[in-house]
Order: sequence, then structure tokens, then C-alpha cells
Amino acid sequence: MTELNPLTVAVQMDPMEGINIKGDSTFHIMLAGQARGHRLYHYLAPDLTYRDGRVLAKARPVKVQKVDGDHFAFGEPEMLDLGRDVDVVLMRQDPPFDLSYITATHLLERVQAETLVVNDPAAVRNAPEKLFVLDYARFMPPTMITRDLAEVKSFLAEHGEIVVKPLYGNAGNAVFHVGQSGANLSALVELFNASWVEPFMVQAFIPGVAQGDKRIVLIDGDIAGAINRIPGAGEIRSNLAVGGSAAKTELTDRELEICAAMGPELKRRGLLFVGIDVIGGEWLTEINVTSPTGIVSIDAFNGTDTGGMIWDAIDARLAERVAA
Repeated sequence: MTELNPLTVAVQMDPMEGINIKGDSTFHIMLAGQARGHRLYHYLAPDLTYRDGRVLAKARPVKVQKVDGDHFAFGEPEMLDLGRDVDVVLMRQDPPFDLSYITATHLLERVQAETLVVNDPAAVRNAPEKLFVLDYARFMPPTMITRDLAEVKSFLAEHGEIVVKPLYGNAGNAVFHVGQSGANLSALVELFNASWVEPFMVQAFIPGVAQGDKRIVLIDGDIAGAINRIPGAGEIRSNLAVGGSAAKTELTDRELEICAAMGPELKRRGLLFVGIDVIGGEWLTEINVTSPTGIVSIDAFNGTDTGGMIWDAIDARLAERVAA
């Protein structure tokens, strides 16, 4: 389809019933799209079907409104051909980044010749948040990926305090701080190795996390805004999902340098909506491409319209496809 406005948009995300409309970035984007006259559909990743060379989704038209407890209304289900019936697919379901998630990227990759998928599914698949960031290791704290207890003990001895976290975790889940004594480190490594088949990530602990972990949002490679996420009492985790609080912030020169270094590559890969995490104004820890968050707080503090920026970037991408 070639019309830019209004658009028919299929949103692949989590169940509408469970979202927190006060902070959910996908809901914020849907509100902005609906305000522009776009027709929205909702479906879950398991609703995808491949048949006779076509990728289909059993989706429901949806209207959204900013009313707690009454934030959406579904129409009757329809079987959409994601290549012929829609202009844009927003791939916005939350991790885990498991085989179900990866399968959805493979299926959505097959509609890209006809339909814009945001973010680019192949790029998402090839950019796990704690692995893609290794391309920018010069901006990261000392980092190791391993399953080897001896290596972890050596890393702890070198850096004094460390953080251990699952390679494909999200929302601050299963993130542990290990002090100089290494108490329970062996048991923790045993637990990680029993719980996950892949290696885990170990990083030098950055004390500056107490002053916040900055979430910076980039739209098609350009900075859209940022918030500082401050850990709750007794926590090292600043994720809003585990009790962190948001605060207004400005970017440091180092953070501007980080964004400038990766912005062109994000744009080249079709990673239109990305959130990066920076501790202490200088240490890059993650590049979030699956389902970035934070834009509701950014807009509240800065008076911006990040949802609108995302739709502007989508319009620009669609215009490029038409011109090509």
C-alpha cells in the first residue's frame, strides 16, 4: 500500500488488558497514531499464521483512550494479510527474547517488501540488547560474558564489586550485586547455569548507579529525549518496573558522543525506536531495541511529543519506500 495518511497499522504487542496506561510506551504511540486518524489493529505474536506464501494475523480493530479501566475497545476479529492489508506493523511485544519472539521476527521479515515493520525484525533479531551493545565496548564498563565460575571469581578479584545478570533478561529481573567478599557467588553462578543454557553477563559495579541510570531514546538515530531513572531505597536497579523513579535530566558530553557514535548505525539497520541505558553520565550498559520504554515520562518532563516524533519518522520511511 502506498498512501501515507491515514494509515492502517497492526500492533503486535502484549494483551491490552494488562498494560499500565500511565507509563506504557506502546499505548502512548497508539494514542498518537489514532489522533492522526490512523486505523489501529491489535494482535498477539501467537496470532501470526503463515499460509500459502502469505503472513496473516488474526487481529482486532481497537480504539484507545486515556481512561483507567476503560482504555480500549475491540471490534470483531479479522484475518489480516500483513503484506496487503496494512501499511505498518509495530512489533512491540515485551521480551523474553525467546524462540517465540525470534519466530515472530522471521515471519514478519517476510512482509517487509510490502509493509513497513518497526523495528526492522531482522535487525531486532540480530541485536540482542546485551550483545549488540558490545559493538560499542569502548563506552561500556568492564564486561564479561561467561558461564565459568573461575572466570567470574577472577573478574571479581580484579574489579572489587560486580553485577551479574541474565543475557536475555528484561525490566531489571534477576540482576544481582556481588560485593568484594564474593559471598554466595558460587551459589549464584550455579543458579544462573541451572536456569539458563546461555552464558550470563558480568560487569564491574558502577557506584554512580545510585545517582541514576539514564534512559535515552533515539528516533531513527536522532536523540528524542531522556529521563534519569533513580533506584528505590536499598536497590541498585533503577528500572521503573521494579520501583525506580523518573527525574528530568540533561545529557552529558559523553552521552552525546555515545548517541552520535551509534545513531547512523541504528538508522541504517532500520531500528527506528531505540532506548539506550547509561550509568553515571558515561557508562553505556544496554541498547534496547525489542520494546523500548520511557517516552511517557520523557514527554511529561520535557513537554515533547515523542509518540508524534515516531509517527513522523514512520511517515518519512514510508515516503522513502514510495520514492524508491
